[in-house]
Amino acid sequence: MTLSEENYLKTIYHLTQATQSEVSTNAIAEKMETKASSVTDMLKKLADKNWIFYKKYQGVSLTEQGLLAAKMIVRKHRLWEFFLVDKLHFAWDEVHDIAEQLEHIKSEQLINKLDDFLGNPTRDPHGDAIPDRQGNIVAIEKVLLSEVAPGQACQCVGVKDSSAAFLKYLDNHKIALGTPIKILSIEEFDLSLKVKINEQTHVISNKIAHHLYVKIIQEK
Repeated sequence: MTLSEENYLKTIYHLTQATQSEVSTNAIAEKMETKASSVTDMLKKLADKNWIFYKKYQGVSLTEQGLLAAKMIVRKHRLWEFFLVDKLHFAWDEVHDIAEQLEHIKSEQLINKLDDFLGNPTRDPHGDAIPDRQGNIVAIEKVLLSEVAPGQACQCVGVKDSSAAFLKYLDNHKIALGTPIKILSIEEFDLSLKVKINEQTHVISNKIAHHLYVKIIQEK
């Protein structure tokens, strides 16, 4: 599999996970910042190799073989992110582009040894699930902070937006994985949230709340 084919499989996987349905050629083109005609050419190649199901105008989905291959690419990317943050002490907003390069390393033995060396983590530094060597994923209950009711306590478990700008925003507001957050009130006008974070009160926008995953916790 070429580097370009791997990138397409990973993109289709992420889009499928977001929509839980077949994805369109235009959606892939937009995500990969390329022309729809170029996408169509690649999809034909991937279909010929049995990585995807593709019929013109009917959307794209991964075959069983393609799904496993995509999960292995995601596995490598997220393990490398974990390594960069946990062992080399990169900030969580610095690791995505580096992991984009490292995810194309072919050695399965290296990745499995890396996994064992790291203690077989199930979540990357952004809270995303790391597939194991069989492609299995440990599910976690999570909701968007924007869906949490006033008075409810929760804990940050992931981000919907892993861009450097958003991660830096979270750093500036002392929000990280595991940070406890309590919703104090929601502004009716713009749905901004007044929250308590680390015993300090903050106001965050609905846009921020819509990109932050939390799990509900029961207060003692």
